[in-house]
Amino acid sequence: MDSPSSVPAWVRAEPARLLGFAADAAHPAGGFAWLDDAGRPVLDRPVETWITCRMTHVFALAQLQGAATAAQVAHGVEALTGVLRDPDHDGWYATTTLSEKRAYEHAFVVLAASSAVAAGAEGAEPLLAEALEVVERRFWEPGAGRVADVWDRGWTHLEDYRGANANMHTVEAFLAAADVTGDRVWATRALSIVDHLVHGEARAHGWLLPEHYDAGWHVELEHNRAEPAHPFRPFGATIGHLFEWARLAVHLKRALGADAPEWLVPDAEALFATAVRHGWAVDGRPGFVYTTDFAGTPVVRTRLHWVVAEAIAAAWTLHQETGEAAYLDRFREWCDHAEACFVDRELGSWHHELDPENRPAAAVWAGKPDIYHAYQATLLPALPAAASFAGALITHG
Repeated sequence: MDSPSSVPAWVRAEPARLLGFAADAAHPAGGFAWLDDAGRPVLDRPVETWITCRMTHVFALAQLQGAATAAQVAHGVEALTGVLRDPDHDGWYATTTLSEKRAYEHAFVVLAASSAVAAGAEGAEPLLAEALEVVERRFWEPGAGRVADVWDRGWTHLEDYRGANANMHTVEAFLAAADVTGDRVWATRALSIVDHLVHGEARAHGWLLPEHYDAGWHVELEHNRAEPAHPFRPFGATIGHLFEWARLAVHLKRALGADAPEWLVPDAEALFATAVRHGWAVDGRPGFVYTTDFAGTPVVRTRLHWVVAEAIAAAWTLHQETGEAAYLDRFREWCDHAEACFVDRELGSWHHELDPENRPAAAVWAGKPDIYHAYQATLLPALPAAASFAGALITHG
């Protein structure tokens, strides 16, 4: 690990500041609410499973450091075993008003449950066991070695769409599950996903990973061309996801140890380099564009906070893994950019979206829904090298 001087002081202090912003995130109906620009719960929105899971995960990590209470973690676990869980058909609703079953949300249930287990939350172990069983039985496609995407409530109709985003978060979830359960099968499943989508599809497309596929896992490069700024399924390549996959590839290498294929770190470096080349300051001012086409031309130039957060996390992870100073330089550069443009010292947290002129905007996202990306990015430099955040804290915390 580098000395503390390698990390800006504001980064070291940021996880605590973010936790303060989200201190009142609990929704009275259960789970965690979408937060507005000032951190106030937006109570007229339905409770969303992915928000509840991400905040449960964050509070569990914070509890492991003595920075959050068991009650905050318990509030999330109670929602995931109660109001958000389908008692008739199993699995978890997308929201309290939307009953479809999505791999994206189910991956976050596994992540939240894994972190809650690490924090010793009551009920977390059976929640994790159930979540892993549902993901394996309902979403995992053994022939493809990846997860499907969206079912109806009763598991009778599976959408033809297959997506890289849900699979990426499944990798994240499986690595956390492997760390807290000690079962390496989840790391092996994560490798299957990364092998196909990173070492296969991303490499075949010049490291601009296609996000969208049909039921047979054939690439659909034109998907959502008419809706390029979609928050979950945008057209083209998503710059922030290249950074996220890069970090996860390194985490996977750590999880597999001696069994890790040699290509994981080189592939991570290629994803990182491609994201920088096509995404960073491409219009003459600092900032990452949201998406590009498959020639690397920017499509949506909006700057989203999660993209720079994942860039910071990937730069730190690759520096930690390789020791190369260039990654540390990028880490510092993007920390400076985040502080200058995204960190909101007046209302708290980070602006979730900026326009191409780096001014606060809300074309893709309204408010500051949760703190997951910024919290992880600023916590990571305080942790030893590991395969997951929970793993780092339970092993070395």
